[in-house]
Amino acid sequence: MNVALYADYIADLRTLFAELDRHPERFQTFNVRLELVAAGGLIVYETKRRKGLTDSIYYGHSAETSSNHQISQSTAFSAIDRFFALGQFVALAGGIDNRAGSGSASAQAVDAQYPHCAVNFSYRKKGQPVARSMLMVFIGFNDEADALQRLSTIDDPSDLVAERPYRSLKSYEWR
Repeated sequence: MNVALYADYIADLRTLFAELDRHPERFQTFNVRLELVAAGGLIVYETKRRKGLTDSIYYGHSAETSSNHQISQSTAFSAIDRFFALGQFVALAGGIDNRAGSGSASAQAVDAQYPHCAVNFSYRKKGQPVARSMLMVFIGFNDEADALQRLSTIDDPSDLVAERPYRSLKSYEWR
């Protein structure tokens, strides 16, 4: 089974995410939306800056409630940062749309037992000539052994990224 692992990629993304959260003034523009599903709950961290104006919203819901409620920036950041601190990650090939369909390999891969996070991150730091963007869905595991054990139970891993760098129409690493 050939599945790409993303621990190094997520470590860099975690650093960038923390910098954006703590020092947004270092960025000329950004448009960031992270959706974390873990333990049956949802956390959304969304912020964007364009033409000097910043607009942000942070919300979520627990496994017990289905209605969203606003949460603090620090709560949303902490939840996503904890996800990024996990030991190993794989990514869905094709991105978010592949999660639908209960019989698909991606539906098997996105098991409620394992947290997953959709990351749509575009930015340009001050002084940089061009913007960068990425759109991926990552599944988190405690460590590489946990990831390999879970991957061994998936009959068809074709909906998971097999080779890096990954680029498709709906999902891509930094470009």
